[in-house]
Amino acid sequence: MIWYTVLVTAVAAERLAEVAVALRNTRWSLARGGTEAGRGHYPVMVALHTALLAACLAEPWLAARPFLPWFGWTMTAVVVAAQALRWWCVRTLGRRWNTRVIVVPGLPLVTGGPYRWLRHPNYVAVVAEGAALPLVHGAWVTAVAFTLGNAALLAVRVRCEDGALARPAPVDVRA
Repeated sequence: MIWYTVLVTAVAAERLAEVAVALRNTRWSLARGGTEAGRGHYPVMVALHTALLAACLAEPWLAARPFLPWFGWTMTAVVVAAQALRWWCVRTLGRRWNTRVIVVPGLPLVTGGPYRWLRHPNYVAVVAEGAALPLVHGAWVTAVAFTLGNAALLAVRVRCEDGALARPAPVDVRA
């Protein structure tokens, strides 16, 4: 269980790195007239993702879940692939990537990187990681609970994001 604790701690550290990037990008976006949508669901998202990490450690310990190498290593590979996809998204969006929904007027929709094939590739990474991370050590209750909660959250989040991206950019009447 020690190596699994290290894995979950590494994912938690990655999330803190995401927050640091998001804060920097929030300042950049707001300085350029960006507007935020979906503030109401953001605290729910933070709570759900925090609960995932805590439950990943609690369930295997409390329920004495065994590590099944053939399954655990496969799920570890899924977690690593999800991280790679997430950071590909971050790199592709650059300063526009955020944990919040902030749209800067006048910037075109990004269609490169993983956005060439998927409209919301970062959410594919979130879904994969949210299912796989608990399953690395047999925490299937956590995997199911997170997946259901995340599905409800993503239904709201994707609708919010698509709506924000579809709004026409304000016209500069000074031009």
